[in-house]
Amino acid sequence: KMSVLNFSGDESPECPLCMELLELDDINFYPCVCGYQICRFCWNKLRTEGNGLCPACRQPYSENPADFKPLTNEEIAKIRAEKRQKDQAKKLKITENRKHLANVRVVQKNLVFVVGLSPRLAEPEILKKIDYFGKFGRIQKVVINHSTQYAGSQVQGPSASAYVTYFKSDDALRAIQAVNNIYIDGRTLKASLGTTKYCSHFMKNQTCPKNDCMYLHELGDEAASFTKEEMQQGKHTEYEKQLH
Repeated sequence: KMSVLNFSGDESPECPLCMELLELDDINFYPCVCGYQICRFCWNKLRTEGNGLCPACRQPYSENPADFKPLTNEEIAKIRAEKRQKDQAKKLKITENRKHLANVRVVQKNLVFVVGLSPRLAEPEILKKIDYFGKFGRIQKVVINHSTQYAGSQVQGPSASAYVTYFKSDDALRAIQAVNNIYIDGRTLKASLGTTKYCSHFMKNQTCPKNDCMYLHELGDEAASFTKEEMQQGKHTEYEKQLH
């Protein structure tokens, strides 16, 4: 069945036999005198491979459709313009509905966030080693953050943080239990499940151009989703405790 452009809108008529949306050139197609509408593909199939009878009134189909008035170019152009309008309105509505997600963070069960790393440890390849985070399971990715936001004391010098992404959630939880509060290189490490925000392209209902984008492109688990205010209240920490 050749696809043209489907008739637009939620009220799009369907062929009652194949349940496909009627194409533009099927909209005014009524092959039987009883007025029962089917698509041209099914009409042709009934006549060539079936019994040639109308499914509604059981009268045999004639060689030519009883009522068929093809759409004019103007009508086709109008329908296409309406479809574009409806698609744009739908896209805008989705974007409006996703605006609040800019303030939401979603806890990732396979992502470990660790702070307090010394410069010696703040290297992806070192953290992946079997001596460190590699011992808990297969690691997908390690991202280091050298921001001084998590700086230690003047004696220790600045500390780095890291996001360690495991393939399995259980491995991430075991890593947190083992690493949290251990003392290494004069620093106390703090480990917890990491959070991720929504991709700005997803919030605008656009396709993200980045193949390795670390942000979310689909709605996350509602139970694991927290606003920045809720995170300041420690709600995400309570959620994590329930997982251990």
